[in-house]
Amino acid sequence: MTEMLLRGRDYRTLDPIELYMCEGLLAEVRSLPEPDNDLILAPGLVDLQVNGFQGVDFNHFPFSEQDVLNATHALWQQGVTSFMPTVITAQPGEIAQALQRLASACEHYSDVALAVPGFHLEGPFLSPEDGPRGAHPREAICAPDVFLFESWQRAAQQRIGLLTLSAEWPQSSELIRHCVAQQVRVAIGHTSASAAQIHDAVLAGASLSTHLGNGAHLQLPRHPNYIWQQLAEDALAATLIADGDHLPAEVLKVFMRAKGEQALLVSDVTCFAGQPPGIYDSAIGGRVQLSAEGRLSMADAPQLLAGSARGLLDGVNFLLRQQLTPLQQAIEMASIRPARQLDLPQQHGLAPGAPADVLLLKPQPDGSVALVACIKKGKKVWQAASA
Repeated sequence: MTEMLLRGRDYRTLDPIELYMCEGLLAEVRSLPEPDNDLILAPGLVDLQVNGFQGVDFNHFPFSEQDVLNATHALWQQGVTSFMPTVITAQPGEIAQALQRLASACEHYSDVALAVPGFHLEGPFLSPEDGPRGAHPREAICAPDVFLFESWQRAAQQRIGLLTLSAEWPQSSELIRHCVAQQVRVAIGHTSASAAQIHDAVLAGASLSTHLGNGAHLQLPRHPNYIWQQLAEDALAATLIADGDHLPAEVLKVFMRAKGEQALLVSDVTCFAGQPPGIYDSAIGGRVQLSAEGRLSMADAPQLLAGSARGLLDGVNFLLRQQLTPLQQAIEMASIRPARQLDLPQQHGLAPGAPADVLLLKPQPDGSVALVACIKKGKKVWQAASA
């Protein structure tokens, strides 16, 4: 079966080859309650930007290896079968400490190692300007430094797989070339770079834009500006946050049209996902406010967001409710395309031989989908109580 989605069939009667010829997967699907002809089988979601989840913050100590495992299991309950823990701008020792702890969790817990293909380092080589800097602490922003990056890579046990930096620094291209030579993807983000600087970064090997349209000045020149330039660079794929707060539906529509199959979703989710509304102290943004509607912003500057409190499946469902894309494309933007950026085998989706990271989804009256069950590498790791 090469389609990315299977729907409207009795999954208990599927031939094993249609379920990737993966030992255990057929039995897991057939163990579910009586089949529903509306159920959809889809690839597991892949999130390239997870700052934390359900009370676990990858950027604030103390967090334990057990915390990382708990976050992994909580993400499975949201349909995210693979994710990149994201460490943001901080003092060098704090970044090293966070990366060491994440690497230890991968070593000591097989479920974490199974779910985490690498780490995302977002900063500290970002723009120091208000707006592009976003919620990243100004005092920890610094120029790109190959030796500093390598010290963090050692702390991470060579698990940093994605680096977000600004292209505005004179040292940016040198670090980009170094990372690309080490098989580390480089993304442009939190930048106030000129069009020429962005183009130079692409020539050096940058291949992605981190949450395009966010981490930007509140007002920009009509043209040129760094958003137009990144949209125009054919070599740059673009991650987009579709939580309903970071980008209006109209902007998402335009960005998706401009980037085509190079547009993909991330959540930028934080530890506040699933938490009650209120004012919190956070390593991301300092004092932040979580509204009753789920919007997460800096408490003293509510026009600036401080990450997201909604997960990747929420992004998929926002696209569906806004009728911005059909279901298959919405799922692909959160599974196949991000996996392709990291060259993961999950990029093959529902195909024989691909990893059996599979979701069972049920369509909802408002056009969205609800998660019924999550299967990771052929093993059912979560099932809804009502299923």
